[in-house]
Amino acid sequence: MKRRPVILAIMDGVGLSDNAAGNAVKNAHMPNLEYLIKNGAYTTLKAHGTAVGLPSDDDMGNSEVGHNALGSGQIYSQGSKLVNESIASGELYQTDTWKELVNIDADATLHFMGLLSDGGIHSNIAHLIDLVKRAKEAGVKTVRVHALMDGRDVPETSGLEYVEKLEAVFAELNDENFDARIASGGGRMYITMDRYDADWDMVERGWKAHVLGVGREFANASEAITTYREELGVNDQDLREFVIVEDGKPVGTIEDNDAIVFFNFRGDRAIEMSKAFTYGEEFDKFDRVRVPKVFYAGMLQYDGDTNLPENYLVQPPHITNTLTERLVEEGINEYAISETQKYGHVTYFWNGNKLNKVSDALETWVEIKSDMVPFEQRPWMKAAETTDLLIEAIDSNDYGFLRINYPGGDMVGHTGSYLATLISVETVDLQVGRLIEAAKRNDAILIVTADHGNAEEMFEKKKNPTDADAPKTSHTTNLVPFVIYNADVELKDGLLGLSNIAATVTDLLGVDKDPVWNESIIKVIK
Repeated sequence: MKRRPVILAIMDGVGLSDNAAGNAVKNAHMPNLEYLIKNGAYTTLKAHGTAVGLPSDDDMGNSEVGHNALGSGQIYSQGSKLVNESIASGELYQTDTWKELVNIDADATLHFMGLLSDGGIHSNIAHLIDLVKRAKEAGVKTVRVHALMDGRDVPETSGLEYVEKLEAVFAELNDENFDARIASGGGRMYITMDRYDADWDMVERGWKAHVLGVGREFANASEAITTYREELGVNDQDLREFVIVEDGKPVGTIEDNDAIVFFNFRGDRAIEMSKAFTYGEEFDKFDRVRVPKVFYAGMLQYDGDTNLPENYLVQPPHITNTLTERLVEEGINEYAISETQKYGHVTYFWNGNKLNKVSDALETWVEIKSDMVPFEQRPWMKAAETTDLLIEAIDSNDYGFLRINYPGGDMVGHTGSYLATLISVETVDLQVGRLIEAAKRNDAILIVTADHGNAEEMFEKKKNPTDADAPKTSHTTNLVPFVIYNADVELKDGLLGLSNIAATVTDLLGVDKDPVWNESIIKVIK
């Protein structure tokens, strides 16, 4: 019997909620998703918390852990949970990397760089505070923090709360033998935390502020944040770079013999700055002016294929037995496509945090360059262009398994613009309609799901009924849709999660699942 191709469409950030207020999914015109739910096999899945390897079900899902679970068919302890466990056990502080970091000269500085929030997606301020305290215990004299403001995984103007919390800790720790301060910072979407080579100018701005001490000068981080908010009307993620000065000099430039920890545990937005610090003459993305000779470490290793960075504090999950590996064993051609913002998710994260293909011969990866404008100005993003190429691939009959990520619900949802997010979700639904027709035309099976929620909660919960609606820019802990179309199947009862999709795909392809995977969502194929 001829194997029917399977298409997986991931509507990034499209969760489910019954609350209509600020719900850009429920309130969107989505006739194609409605058609699929009516005419396909439909259920909902868990895409957050323990279902994707995070510490508890209070933890929001995210695209990285979601695609790890989707691509591996398993649940691995992830980012925050790994670091929590390593700190609690004391294992982190027994590593050679930590010992090297704190074994610096008395006149040298230990720098911590990363996202200053408790969003739990990229970092957690609790980890930073513990690291600073243990650095003092280890005899480090000087600590400087290069603080990136969030406003994306947490409320959009909550940055001052985290600055005040950190500076309160510093006030308790600082004495004649220990000096900890914030040295520089800026918004995560303006400096330092670029990803997928989308905007190296962001990294250059961060380098100048953190390393060279070049940027607008302020007496403290609170002054910088409030000044930029008043002058530019931006939220935390878009704050411009700032440098803290005292007596006319930056308080924390990065110099020879210093040590640095990038304390983000998630890799995608830490890779580029890690390259800037660790690459030699081959680095050509911008003029670094000077490259201090430092000991550089990540919270985790951000790329296992290239060993970047070489030094890290916590072992990342070693993901094996992925869906791609299983399909390569069967000789099945795969096609993966998205635009820049989520390209790494259908490739790197899907394949178990590996930059390289399992098989050059059997895997085709396609990236569509994202627009270099704020997402609320182009809420349709590159949905049509990616769908154009995916449909070409489907019609070619060259591929057994095809996957696409539509970033709109997530990337536009992060802007806090309800109207733009509504448009982005409707745009994705329009493209899903095109996939329905392509599936029918090619006798293919279409799966539509999401990797986590976001667009369905665009307003923060009000403390008082009379409060104005405040934009919500973070992910959610809501369930996500899952539907199989153009296949006569019955789905299992009970709540399953993203890690159950890999076995579902192999069921539909007529391939045995890997024994270590979680079970399929399919109960019966009729």
